[in-house]
Amino acid sequence: MDPKTLDDLARRLAEAVPPAVRGFQEDLQKNLRAGLQAAFARLDLVPRQEFDVQSDVLARTREKLEALEARVAELERRGQEPPPG
Repeated sequence: MDPKTLDDLARRLAEAVPPAVRGFQEDLQKNLRAGLQAAFARLDLVPRQEFDVQSDVLARTREKLEALEARVAELERRGQEPPPG
């Protein structure tokens, strides 16, 4: 996950803390950031760019598979036809 996004999320969570606790805001923000980073690391997330690349590969693979299935079906259909003549 993008460190800037993680920092922003930790900052927003720290700002949501009641005013009486705000004296500890900097420490709280650091602890929240560390906790969020650990939680996101366990999620085994992939970057959006990598996801998009894999989606494109999958789409091309599906297209090839459909073309091959149609070709096999045509060859099977031809194999069941009686020979001409």
